[in-house]
Amino acid sequence: MPCPARELSVRFGVGTSPWIVSDELWDRVEPLLPQRERRFRHPGRKPLPDRDVLCGILYVLHTGIPWEYLPRGLGFGSGMPCWRRLRDWNEAGVRQRLHEILLAELNAAARLDRSRCVVDSPRQGAKGGQHTGPSPVDRGRAGSKHHLITDGHGTPLAVLLTGGNRNDVTQLLPLLDAIPPVRGPVGRPRRKPDSLFADRGYDHDIYRDQARTRGIVPAIARRGTLHGAALGTYRWVVERSLAWLHGFRRLRIRWERRADIHEALLRLACCLITHRQLRALR
Repeated sequence: MPCPARELSVRFGVGTSPWIVSDELWDRVEPLLPQRERRFRHPGRKPLPDRDVLCGILYVLHTGIPWEYLPRGLGFGSGMPCWRRLRDWNEAGVRQRLHEILLAELNAAARLDRSRCVVDSPRQGAKGGQHTGPSPVDRGRAGSKHHLITDGHGTPLAVLLTGGNRNDVTQLLPLLDAIPPVRGPVGRPRRKPDSLFADRGYDHDIYRDQARTRGIVPAIARRGTLHGAALGTYRWVVERSLAWLHGFRRLRIRWERRADIHEALLRLACCLITHRQLRALR
């Protein structure tokens, strides 16, 4: 059965609906998806095509609706099969491999600035579940944090999820370790940036020393310095990327009680942002 939403997208242009998976993106995603076993004795209902399920996942990510309210008339199936497929793809590492492929393509186009990276960690409201904690700046309400590290152009390199009561600086080294190896035209895949930019929330000399030990030059603002200092010239890219990330309505508030599902949506959004930057070059 053809997908009605995709037919409308083809008729009026691919950019009509942001949750419609373009051929360009699907060509990168399809080879990474795990193959499902066919059931011959009790086949049951034929499973929905992976491309339509991915459209359903993106619809929830963009609009922020609950999974159970996913409209069947769009042709993306119901919400829980999309939820289960997202869970299975996340466990299979599809998002990680897709992100590495997109980063390698940006690097090949000389649009990945590995000379510096930038970090930030905004708090998000949460409805409970794993990796939540009382926010010290929101009257103790449950919340989570999105710890994001980007390259010098604002391309997401890695993202982590923690409780809202975790100190930003505790995730600095895990973020650096989470940066995937990016293939270049020659030599070994590169993982480590040259320098690191961060705000005053990361002002700890111990972590500066540990960054230097890894061969990374820290440029972290000192406590007591005025806002609008020279570091803002480089740090604004991560704030723009966070605005892009939270432009996906499902990520503005932590609705998922399971941390792995929220992280899957969070990292999928990073892949979409990276893909947009790749498309902007053409």
